[in-house]
Amino acid sequence: MFRFISLASMCLLLSLFYQTVDAQAQEAVACHDLQTYRAMKLRSKTEIDFCAKFAGKPMLIVNTASQCGFTGQFKGLEALHKRFGDRLAIIGFPSNDFKQEYTDTDKVADVCYVNYGVTFTMLEPSVVTGKEANAVFALLAQKTGQQPSWNFNKYLVSANGQSVTHFGSRTKPGAPELLDAIDSVLNASD
Repeated sequence: MFRFISLASMCLLLSLFYQTVDAQAQEAVACHDLQTYRAMKLRSKTEIDFCAKFAGKPMLIVNTASQCGFTGQFKGLEALHKRFGDRLAIIGFPSNDFKQEYTDTDKVADVCYVNYGVTFTMLEPSVVTGKEANAVFALLAQKTGQQPSWNFNKYLVSANGQSVTHFGSRTKPGAPELLDAIDSVLNASD
């Protein structure tokens, strides 16, 4: 009789433990609305699932272009990527919305990977403004009231997706106001 009660107690404890672990795992992978997106990685056959790759992380989302006066910001974005590592997801969305991106994705990739040594996530070119904007930029515009007015607009998204801050093209990746905002979202997610 005692063995039966002990076995039943052990089963109950194990059941409660696994329910707790399962609930924590589900909470850990909960994704917000800006992470319900999939896109192809630049010059790759790899599809990026935002939820799987970026869940629980703040994101810095940038519309990029290879032939723009702000293209040099790739260097600063890469420096941010190296500085913050896996704590901050930096995601580049190449776009020809302002007629300053190559139509050949191999050329886009060469500018990013060869000329600037980019190692953060770069996606295939897409539309980032207007009615044809991809789902991420449509939602960013809705949340901030600002769609990109030019290349290299930056959107800093908190880990839970509740806070989205817009920075224009002229805000360099190393600008104090951007760095302070990044520190704030990182501290909030720790």
